[in-house]
Amino acid sequence: MDALNHFLLAGSVLLLVSILAGSVASRIGTPLLLVFLGLGMLAGEDGPGGFQFSNYSLTYIVGSLALAIIIFDGGLRTRMESFRTSLKPALSLATLGVVLTAVITGIFAAVILHIPLSYGLLLGAIVGSTDAAAVFSLLHARGLTLNQRVGATLEIESGSNDPMAVFLTVTMLTLLSEGGSPGFSMLLAFVQQMSIGCLGGWLGGHGLRELSVRLRLAGGQQALLCTAGALSLFSLITVLGGSGFLAIYVAGVLLGNSRVAGLQDMLKIHDGYAWLSQIVMFLLLGLLVSPRNLLAVAPQALAVALILMFVARPFAVWVGLLPFRIPRREQLFISWVGLRGAVPIILAIFPLMANLENARTLFHVTFFVVLVSLVAQGWTIAPLARRLRLEVPPDMEPLAQASIDCSNASFEMAIFAVESGSKLDNAPLKEMRFPEETLLAAIYSQGRWERPAAAPVRPGELVCFVAPPGQIEALAGLCGRSASGIAGRAEKEGKKERLREKENVPAPTPFFGDFTLSGESLLGDVAALYGASVHDEDAGLSLCRYITRETQELPVVGDRVRFEHLDLVVKAMQGNIITEVGLVFRKD
Repeated sequence: MDALNHFLLAGSVLLLVSILAGSVASRIGTPLLLVFLGLGMLAGEDGPGGFQFSNYSLTYIVGSLALAIIIFDGGLRTRMESFRTSLKPALSLATLGVVLTAVITGIFAAVILHIPLSYGLLLGAIVGSTDAAAVFSLLHARGLTLNQRVGATLEIESGSNDPMAVFLTVTMLTLLSEGGSPGFSMLLAFVQQMSIGCLGGWLGGHGLRELSVRLRLAGGQQALLCTAGALSLFSLITVLGGSGFLAIYVAGVLLGNSRVAGLQDMLKIHDGYAWLSQIVMFLLLGLLVSPRNLLAVAPQALAVALILMFVARPFAVWVGLLPFRIPRREQLFISWVGLRGAVPIILAIFPLMANLENARTLFHVTFFVVLVSLVAQGWTIAPLARRLRLEVPPDMEPLAQASIDCSNASFEMAIFAVESGSKLDNAPLKEMRFPEETLLAAIYSQGRWERPAAAPVRPGELVCFVAPPGQIEALAGLCGRSASGIAGRAEKEGKKERLREKENVPAPTPFFGDFTLSGESLLGDVAALYGASVHDEDAGLSLCRYITRETQELPVVGDRVRFEHLDLVVKAMQGNIITEVGLVFRKD
């Protein structure tokens, strides 16, 4: 009993330290997953903790369940409109991209590690997929908001590429254990996993939605119900021979895009589940490895990691995105965000449980590759996104938001601060068109709440809306998008602002420029007004049609098109139609 109490004490203290260390690390930009892995290693047999742990089966079970919760959470937060521009390229990367990455990495690994080609291909399959936990965590860290095409491609890819990695790993293990060569049965098994996973996820997502609507539980109970249902779905689909990870991601997408009462409250609670899953999973994975064993394979593992990051992943992304005309700077960023995390480490446990030759070498090399990926790529994602101008100003978030559930209806209450230059700024309320079934309930002005009157709302005042679920983003657009933009982020950082004033450096240009034009404005009129020339055949094009033609793909907010000395920046869209265009005067 005393030993069990000591174990519980050590585990709870380690969890507390992880949360505190994560809070500090997030402020200095350190990848949190790297912190959790490091703490697990410090608590292990070679660290100050001295705890010996080598239960691979338990790690596989706990890691798989934790990863399922993380992928489900990622699905809940994936907007359905993201599939408009990103589904096809993401699926290409999740299938063809994983195969190419695995093959190229495996061939080089066999040479570098002096192991048979079959074992090298097994290692390539293990590290071939990007990790959902790492991608979801790092893309949303420190307020990073990517343009929709890039962000959605990365999230959908990471949420759906695990089936291919699992399939390749299991296939190579089967071949090494039982002999033979890949055949039609292997292809059939892959089709079975994908089809059962998609169908099961679709049915499970609709089932979870119906349960949530009919039971109408409180936020905490609803979040627990959905998590339990998602884990049951994951286990059932896995038993039936499908991809449980794909099923749980599809179910999360369907549920997260449904008009379910209390969805926002559930997301807040489920965020805690996801973070707890990440902490426990990475701590447990950290306990499995010994730093001394990592150092023994460090030179060779570093070479494999470099091949993966600078050769295999970029080539796979280039080939996978060839049919989609993705801009080169976006391809470069997608190539770099090939983050490895929990999935490769969990897959590297498979050879250990199968008692395969060279299994420990493969495990330690995989772990080292993950560490290099989190350090090199995880630390540089945000700076690279800003360097490539792929970050867009984030949508305004409500100061407060709560669900209002009635007997036969559900609403969201949201409070926003009105920004200067927004659509609601000094606009006559009688002429404002609010989203359907939306009510402006109150205005906070001069220290008290007041009923909406004929007088316009002034910047800085608070407005309280009551609206159906799903209308909050539209209301955020009325109250204002960040006026300063990405380039103006330094305005909010006191040290940089004082330095700029001291050196007499002009303020940076706002991301969307100083002027906003309607998407229906004619290109010829804009050229005449701002001193640019335009071909006669283009003069009658609207800005919407011109930008759509020049991008050669469905445009997204943040896309830029050069027009002589001007940059036309997509500022707002409604469906596939560009409604607002920012105008930036280039200085080069």
